[in-house]
Amino acid sequence: MITKMNSILTGQLFFLISFPFIISCVGKQPTPEFNGDRAFEYLAKQVEFGPRVPGTESWRNCRNYYYEYFKALGVVIDSQAFEFTDPYSEKEIPLVNIIVRIEGANPEKLGIILMAHYDSRPRTDFPSSPELANQPIQGANDGASGVAVLMELAALLKQTKPPQNIDIVLVDGEDWGKQGDNKFYLLGSQEFARRGMRDKYRFGIVVDMVGDSNQQFYRESFSQEYFPELNGMIWNTAKQLGASTFVDSTVHMVLDDHISLATGGIPAVVIIDFDYPYWHTDMDTPDK
Repeated sequence: MITKMNSILTGQLFFLISFPFIISCVGKQPTPEFNGDRAFEYLAKQVEFGPRVPGTESWRNCRNYYYEYFKALGVVIDSQAFEFTDPYSEKEIPLVNIIVRIEGANPEKLGIILMAHYDSRPRTDFPSSPELANQPIQGANDGASGVAVLMELAALLKQTKPPQNIDIVLVDGEDWGKQGDNKFYLLGSQEFARRGMRDKYRFGIVVDMVGDSNQQFYRESFSQEYFPELNGMIWNTAKQLGASTFVDSTVHMVLDDHISLATGGIPAVVIIDFDYPYWHTDMDTPDK
C-alpha cells in the first residue's frame, strides 16, 4: 500500500497541476481533494495486467480498463489507432492513443492538454540479473504513475468544471526505442501532434515518472529554455503552496512527449523526477 508520505506528495503534485488553470479561472469554487491512496490503486491496477507493451494481451486489457474507467465518469472518449513498423523485428505494431475530454464552461476557449504515456518499456536496459536482459518491464513509475494521476484528476475535474475544455491524452509507444535510437520514441505523441493541434490548445503539461517515493521535481531544461512562462507558472505555484518536492532549479534535459507537443505548435512542458534509480530496469515496481 502507498505510504502516507507518498499520498501527500502525490496530492501536492495534483494540487500544483490543477491550481494555476482551474482555481485562478474558476474563482471561488472549492478545490476538490486529491486522493493519493486511490491514485496509487490505479497505478497498481495497471501493473497487475502485466507489461503494457504495444500489441500484447496485457496492453489490450489495460486499455479496456481505461475505457471502462472513463466511461463510468461520463466523459467524452476518443481514440487514435495507427501502426508502426518496428525497425528491430520488421513487424507492424499496433498503437492506440486515448483522448478524454473534460468539457469546460466556455468550450470556445482554447483547451489544455494533460498528457501521460501508458505503455511500458518492451525491454530491460539495466537488468538486475542476466536472464532478465531485454525482458519487458512493469513500468510502475515510468508510465503508470502519470496515468494514475490523470485518472484521479479526471474524476475531480468532473466535480469542479474547468473554464475551458481539458483533454487528457494517454499516449502509446512513448518508450519503444532502444537506447540511442531517439527517433523510435514518442510515437504516440508524435501521431497526436501530426493530426493537428494548432489553434486548438492554449498549452500542454506532460506528467511522467511522478510516483517516486523520494520525489524531487526540477525544472526540465527544454521546458525552461523554450517555455519559461509556463514552466514558471508551475514552479511559482509550487512555491506559493509550499510544495517542497518542487526544486526551483534546472537539471536535466529529457526526451519526452512535451517535445512532440512543442514541435506541433503549442507551448508544452514536462513534470518529471528523472533521478529515479530504477529507470528502465526490472525493479520499476509499485513498491518503489
